[in-house]
Amino acid sequence: MLKRILLLLILAGCASTVAVPENLKPTASESLKRVFAAKGVQIYECRNGSWAFVAPEADLYDARGHVIGRHYAGPTWEAAGDGSRVVGTVKSRADAPVAGAIPWLLLDAKSAGGKGDFSDVTSVQRVATSGGVAPAGGCEGSEKQLRVPYTADYYFFHAR
Repeated sequence: MLKRILLLLILAGCASTVAVPENLKPTASESLKRVFAAKGVQIYECRNGSWAFVAPEADLYDARGHVIGRHYAGPTWEAAGDGSRVVGTVKSRADAPVAGAIPWLLLDAKSAGGKGDFSDVTSVQRVATSGGVAPAGGCEGSEKQLRVPYTADYYFFHAR
């Protein structure tokens, strides 16, 4: 029970209104559909002596702290209830205002199957990031993969 309460407090802090840079705003023909907090890892592999990004792996939470989906390679967001999913392509990015946090993004999104919560999503913003950055410098050959914890808010937009 204590773990659930702590998770809710953490996620409540994540899903807040943030000042988004102009280049990360959706088009005027889109409106906000849903906001989900994410908690997971950014996965990196040691390649030729440096860390290379591989994929995200995160759970998506609603405002009550319930897992409603997941985020993984593609990048893909998939709804747990109906299996609908979208795949994104980075449209623009901005440095996170917090050191050690992965960049904020605006992604074009396209349905990748299944009718449901995510099937009409046209763009996704990743903002309010914390963590997720690979360590500076090189990597040792003995450590092949690194999983760096991160949190973010994902704003899902659809056509008006």
